[in-house]
Amino acid sequence: MLPDSKQVPATGKRRPPAAGKGRPAGSLNKTTALLKDAILKAATDAGDGDMAEYLKQQAIANPGPFMALLGKVLPMQVAGDPDNPLVLNVTYGGK
Repeated sequence: MLPDSKQVPATGKRRPPAAGKGRPAGSLNKTTALLKDAILKAATDAGDGDMAEYLKQQAIANPGPFMALLGKVLPMQVAGDPDNPLVLNVTYGGK
């Protein structure tokens, strides 16, 4: 047995000081940001420089997928004024 002065202290594995920190909360992954920029540029180019025009064309040509997209970009909650409630006038084209 070694004398106490010769024993090496039992320490766990040492990690660098910045290990495990990762990206700050809420920051986008680089590939996510690049993909988003590429999609927005493609939509703008498809509408001859006007993304709204392209989205309008897609709403007419592909209403189902467009509505799914719309559902993702609209806020999840709509807060109204209790003194001035929202009124929807809905008419159906049925018989």
